[in-house]
Amino acid sequence: MNTIKQALLVLLFVLCVSLMVNAQHHEQTYVPETDPLVLEKLDQWQDLKFGLLMHWGAYSQWGIVESWSICPEDYGWCERKKGAQPDDYTDYVTEYEGLKTTFNPTRFAPDKWAKAAAGAGMKYVVFTTKHHDGFCMFDSKYTDYKVTDTGCPFSNHPKSNIAKEIFDSFRAEGLWAGAYFSKPDWHSNDYWWPYFPPKDRNVNYDPEAYPERWENFVKFTQNQLMELMTDYGKIDILWLDGGWVANYSDEAILDYYRDRLKDPKTGFQKSSLVRQDIRMDELVKKARIKQPGLIVVDRAVEGKNQNYLTPENRVPDKELPYPWESCIIAGGGWSWVPDAEYMSGRTAIHMLVDIVAKGGNLLFNIAPGPDGTWHPKAYQLLEEMGHWIKVNGDAIYGTRAIAPYKEGNIGFTQNKDGSVNAIYMAKDHETLPPARITLTDIQAAKGAKVTFLGTDVQLNWHSLDRGFEVTIPEKIRSKLPCKEAWTIRISEIVVHD
Repeated sequence: MNTIKQALLVLLFVLCVSLMVNAQHHEQTYVPETDPLVLEKLDQWQDLKFGLLMHWGAYSQWGIVESWSICPEDYGWCERKKGAQPDDYTDYVTEYEGLKTTFNPTRFAPDKWAKAAAGAGMKYVVFTTKHHDGFCMFDSKYTDYKVTDTGCPFSNHPKSNIAKEIFDSFRAEGLWAGAYFSKPDWHSNDYWWPYFPPKDRNVNYDPEAYPERWENFVKFTQNQLMELMTDYGKIDILWLDGGWVANYSDEAILDYYRDRLKDPKTGFQKSSLVRQDIRMDELVKKARIKQPGLIVVDRAVEGKNQNYLTPENRVPDKELPYPWESCIIAGGGWSWVPDAEYMSGRTAIHMLVDIVAKGGNLLFNIAPGPDGTWHPKAYQLLEEMGHWIKVNGDAIYGTRAIAPYKEGNIGFTQNKDGSVNAIYMAKDHETLPPARITLTDIQAAKGAKVTFLGTDVQLNWHSLDRGFEVTIPEKIRSKLPCKEAWTIRISEIVVHD
């Protein structure tokens, strides 16, 4: 072998290794839980399939992205577009934090939200008790930057402790309660110390150089979280955001975040990495004393305190080998924006089917407005989803993924009794299923019963060289039980290799 060929082979080997390493940096490693109560709860959570996420705070008055405009990083979502002094950072932050003094959502009606969510088939809620800006939507005694402070006009309202009211209303409708909580707090003087200007999203001093100040922040964070675990009834999920607040002791995790915080076009590192240890193991142990079996989601931080993973605003291309949930914007942005456009019922239903077929849950984000109301289009969307899920819920709840997961526009789910659901998602311009549907990746077992959910009709089917064909009779096609997607239930299948 000549020298040039040897050099090319070495270069190819190095390139392959580099690609493998970079791929690893973009895939989080899942560490399974060992607590039997948590494992039981996690299995129950995987049966729920469909939840509601709500981003809401004083920032909603401006119709801007939550928190990020006060972060001194150069990203589109950090751009300052509101306020009297958007070109002056210090004046802007003062005005932003002053939104507390005008936040007065007097039309807040959590019972109405809870009924709409339950009617849509949602089984759990995750509510933003505090985002990165530090404004608390609960009555924390450790800060006055909160909705219940006398400086906020809504503090006089009988439902001023917003998080408590939401959790109570949703639990009354049978939904689980999940508390979103931001680990960073950009309002806290022990996170963004006024002695130094903030540089990026991170703590603006070295915690190892100023250990007493950092310890104050650790205690502040743990105290607020323990308030939520103690004073707000049963909490099923603790959903922690701000994954950069972590104990970066593993070089692989450091590399993962370096990649995430790098400008994809220029390669410029827009945010630093600072070891920010809030002693998660200690915190989780205390939280589970108050809330046995609590599911903890320490988002994007590898380790045992990330009980399920949360792909953000995207659906994975394939089934994932661990518990997961796609958090998806239903319309507008994560937080309220005026005149938001919501996705269609068809799009939302197909997304739910796609996620569940791949073994995940859908956490659908709907953002309340500054007056405490949802957009009418949000109610319309949830009503459409609710009508569909009343017919097809048996193909969604309590199911698990089964290979090959999908065949074209048909998603598969498997029930615990072994039966399989083939969910036909309407193609563009289709308003009803075809008279014959062919499935080639699965095979109905001999003597299997094939039915159409929402009817009491048993369907005729026959085997093919590979797979089988199902006939949908005209009496079903002329009077369909639902729109957008239809479920064929097969009592027993044979899976092809």
